Amino acid sequence: MLIPNPWDAGSAKLLESLGFEALATTSSGFAATLGRLDGSVSRDEAIESSAAIAAATTVPVSADLENGYADDPDGVAETVARAIDAGLAGCSIEDFSRGLGQLYDLGPSTERVTAAAEAAHRGPGKLVLTARAENYLHGMPELDESIRRLQAYQEAGADVLYAPGITALDDLRTLVTSVDRPINVLALPGAPTIAELAEIGVGRVSVGGAFAYVALGAMVEAANELRDEGTYGYWHYAGEGSKAVRAAFKSS
Repeated sequence: MLIPNPWDAGSAKLLESLGFEALATTSSGFAATLGRLDGSVSRDEAIESSAAIAAATTVPVSADLENGYADDPDGVAETVARAIDAGLAGCSIEDFSRGLGQLYDLGPSTERVTAAAEAAHRGPGKLVLTARAENYLHGMPELDESIRRLQAYQEAGADVLYAPGITALDDLRTLVTSVDRPINVLALPGAPTIAELAEIGVGRVSVGGAFAYVALGAMVEAANELRDEGTYGYWHYAGEGSKAVRAAFKSS
């Protein structure tokens, strides 16, 4: 399943109109809308933004909740419970603490996933919990470590497993066969194609903050053209965007 990552209600509605059947928020993309870098958003802000995206669409929405905005299991469980109350269909929890500047040790990290899973599965409506192994993104690009962590998170009750940063097809094939839960892959430069990922059994593909940065990059390019060239070539893309928005928002 392809799960692109909107950064606000408008981009979510636009992606839904293009036929995507599920969406996931992006912490970095949302932070950019506030003029901040990833990791600087509070729990209240993340939940409020995710709830607005969920309310704006009719498809399931999973929230990027970073490390659960807590180091302790009880705090993570509270964050997941709030995600359920906000109408979200799923959420992801990372095993890296920006506050501590390091990965959680496997024992405490597994306890955090256990608490998150118990909160996610406690009520009548099951929230899909994605557990993330962040070692590739934080100086430890070791496949064995990712597998060790994801296998522990699987046993702790996670529904989906995610190790962003792995792009080699053989490594992803090994990862898929090492666990019994769907694997989410982050679409990065050099990653296999969607068809190749499907062939090896990858369950989900997301894009992180890429689409948000595509939009911002297009704005920078247009602004540079206006300032430096005094021309309006960007209107080609503006016209396409305006057309798409009118089609997506006409029933709002």
